[in-house]
Amino acid sequence: MGDIENWQYSQKLITADQAAQMVKSGDLVHYSEFILFPETLDAALARRRIELENVEVRSVCFTRVPQVVKVDPERRHFIMSDYHFGMASRRLHDGNLCNYIPMTYHMGPRTIRKYIDIDVFFLVTGPMDPRGFFNFGIGNSVTAAVLQKAKKIIIEVNKNVPVCQGGNQESIHISRIDHIVESANTPLLEIPPAKPTETDKRIAAHVMKEIKDGCCLQLGIGGLPNVVGSMIAECDLKDLGIHTEMLVDSCVDLYNAGKITGARKNIDTYKMCYTFAMGTNKLYAFLHNNPVCASYPVNYINDPRVIALNDNMIAINNALEVDLYGQVCSESVGAAQKSGTGGQLDFIFGAFRSKGGKGLICLASSYTDKEGGMHSRIRPNITPGSVVTVPRSLTHYVVTEYGTAQLKGKSTWQRAEALIDIAHPDFRDELIREADAMKIWLRSNKKGA
Repeated sequence: MGDIENWQYSQKLITADQAAQMVKSGDLVHYSEFILFPETLDAALARRRIELENVEVRSVCFTRVPQVVKVDPERRHFIMSDYHFGMASRRLHDGNLCNYIPMTYHMGPRTIRKYIDIDVFFLVTGPMDPRGFFNFGIGNSVTAAVLQKAKKIIIEVNKNVPVCQGGNQESIHISRIDHIVESANTPLLEIPPAKPTETDKRIAAHVMKEIKDGCCLQLGIGGLPNVVGSMIAECDLKDLGIHTEMLVDSCVDLYNAGKITGARKNIDTYKMCYTFAMGTNKLYAFLHNNPVCASYPVNYINDPRVIALNDNMIAINNALEVDLYGQVCSESVGAAQKSGTGGQLDFIFGAFRSKGGKGLICLASSYTDKEGGMHSRIRPNITPGSVVTVPRSLTHYVVTEYGTAQLKGKSTWQRAEALIDIAHPDFRDELIREADAMKIWLRSNKKGA
């Protein structure tokens, strides 16, 4: 480090309790996103509970339950809000301890810059580099926008955060920082790959039919993306690219298997581009100072116009249910928020605009409830109270273990017919009856056709 940067570091270094004193009643405090949870600063803020009231704490996907929530179960002092629900926020929401902030992901940075006043930003980074920069590591989606709006910027340094090379806006210079806190260097939270089910494998077999040499992939988290990755690694596909909001372990496996080169990408050629990463230490080690990877803010990665610049974009996304009109719900069950809009709409729209691109909505055709009853995930209508994540006008492909339905250009009758054909066989007759009652013209009532 240079003498100036060393001097600035020593001048700005404070304790976590001193940093927490910067927060006032009525403030909005933004925590860094996903895995980069500011544990040290959160604990210090929680210790000030009785001194504060009406402090809103926000983030993009809390991966841990904040201490500020644990010490304030009646929300008298702290109000928690999340732009994208994971397991922690989902549980808290069910207990009326967390609110969801609706957001189409690529619009997040612009929304923050236009409408959100942020008093304090608790940002987890790796250590300062020799030039005085702190790297954002594995969370870059709205970080630059929050930094621009925050009145106070407080860095929590964790030596375990990998240095993630960027496309742009992946680091901040010490001159822009107000204070620095050194953490206990807790190891980063690991999210083990979900074990794929037999249904996942059957769905993945249909997905594989849509992928060819040179395709650019968006993969998410869960059993399905993992099994798609495994199938690609074992087949003869080549020269695939990665342009994805979330980089996961399966991307590392594909790269190590020689399937990912990015050679046929039209932009960011040879680069694996992403806006955040979440997985195991295998992924975090792969990312550290790796020039094949490029971290960008989400307003670049998820912009449908940018997504469309790569030919043969294959976007693979999960859903909770699809109705016979093609409306997709991927984030709630009735009023119960389970996830968020995230980037699903961005990538479905962007993949359609891509030359040869395909936006795939993947889901099991049915599920079994706690009482053992089986239900169809392809329904006449979206469950009342549930959120439409992708409107019917934008839905492209729907994939279940029974096949693939392409919906673009199809009438309501043709859509219903295509979706019933990939529904679980036990529910197809019922779905036809419901479609008839909804006045959708089906082949079943085309007499003599």
